[in-house]
Amino acid sequence: MIRIMSAGESHGKGLSVIIDGFPAGLPVDIAFINAELRRRQQGYGRGQRMQIEADKAEILSGVRDGQTLGTPIALWIQNRDYVNWQGRMNVAKLTVDEPVTAPRPGHADLAGVQKFGFRDVRNVLERASARETAARVAAGALLKLFLREFGIRLSSQTIAIADIEIDQKTRTADETEESPLRCADPQREKLMLERIDAAAQKGDTLGGVAEIRAGGICPGLGTYTQGDERLDAKIAAAMMSIPSVKGVIIGDRDIATRPGSAAQDEIYYSNTDGFYRKTNHAGGIEGGMSNGEDIVVYIQIKPLPSLRTPLQSADIRTGEAVAAQKERADVCVVPAAGVVGEAMLALTLADAIVQKFGGDAIEDIKTNFQQYRKRICKI
Repeated sequence: MIRIMSAGESHGKGLSVIIDGFPAGLPVDIAFINAELRRRQQGYGRGQRMQIEADKAEILSGVRDGQTLGTPIALWIQNRDYVNWQGRMNVAKLTVDEPVTAPRPGHADLAGVQKFGFRDVRNVLERASARETAARVAAGALLKLFLREFGIRLSSQTIAIADIEIDQKTRTADETEESPLRCADPQREKLMLERIDAAAQKGDTLGGVAEIRAGGICPGLGTYTQGDERLDAKIAAAMMSIPSVKGVIIGDRDIATRPGSAAQDEIYYSNTDGFYRKTNHAGGIEGGMSNGEDIVVYIQIKPLPSLRTPLQSADIRTGEAVAAQKERADVCVVPAAGVVGEAMLALTLADAIVQKFGGDAIEDIKTNFQQYRKRICKI
C-alpha cells in the first residue's frame, strides 16, 4: 500500500510530506519534481503568493545514490514567505499577537475553531489552506515517475471557468499546457480570461471544471468484490480531498441524461488489438475496475472563499456582525487544481498497481505486470 501524509502550515517554515510504501529501485528525477511544483504555481488568476514562492523540493530520506530504497521518502518544501510571518507563526512564542476572529464563509474557519476550541482562527486557516497541496504535488511527481515505468501518463486541462465552457479542442497537448489557463479552446479561453479580470476588479473569485486524464492503463486495476476497493470509489475520495473540490464525475459529464443504449461502450475484438472499445463514455472504469481505456475524471472547483471584498461574518468572541477576515488569495485556481488532481490520481493508480502486482522492488512489480499483460492478451 502506498500512502502519503503531509504536514505544515501555509505561512510556517515549510511543508513536508512522507510517502510510505514506495517500492525500491526507481531512479529519482528531482528536476521533474520541481517542474511539477512550478506547474501548480502557474495559471491565470493566481495571487501574489505565487510571485513570492519558488517551490523546490528537497529529499530528506528514502533515496540513496539516485534511487528509492523502499523506505519512507520524506520531501521538504521551504516557505520563503515565512520570514514575513515568523512573528505570527513562531513555534515557541509569538512576537506578533493579532488573533483572527472573523471566520470566512465557505472556509474551514468557523467549524475548525468550534471543533478544536480555538480562540484564534489562524490556528485553523493556516493548515486548511490549499498551500498544503504543494506537498501533494511533490509526492505526486514521484508517483508519476513510478507510473511511467508501466506506460501510464497523466495530464489535465481546464474545461470551464464559471459558466464559460470549452467548445472545440483545437490546441495540441503541448499548446494546451503552455496556455494561460491550460485550456485547449483558445476562443473560449479569451472569454475566461476576461471573466477572471472582471472578478478580480470586483474583489471576487471564480470556480470551474478541470479534466484529469490517465492514459496507458491496463485492465483490471481495482475490483468489484468490495465497495471500498472499487477504483472509482478511491478516485472520487482522492479528488474530494482537494480543497474547494465539490464534485467528481468519471466519464461523460452528461451520461445521466442519456438512455442506456447511448451510455455504454460497445466491445469489439480483433486478432491484432484484442478487446477494445470505440467510445469511452465510462471514463475507463467499469464495475469498479479499469477497463483499459483512458481514465477520465472531471472535478468541480468552487470559487475560493478568501475574498478581497469580504462577506458578512460574526466575531467568534462577541458574536458581533463583522466583515470576514481578508487573506491574500487567488482569483481562480482551476488550472492549479487540475495539477493537484493529477497528483491524487497518480497516488490512487500507483497504489492500485502495487496492490495488484506486489510492492517491494520495481523490477519485481514490472515482471509481474508483464506476465499479467501476456495472460490477458491470450483471452
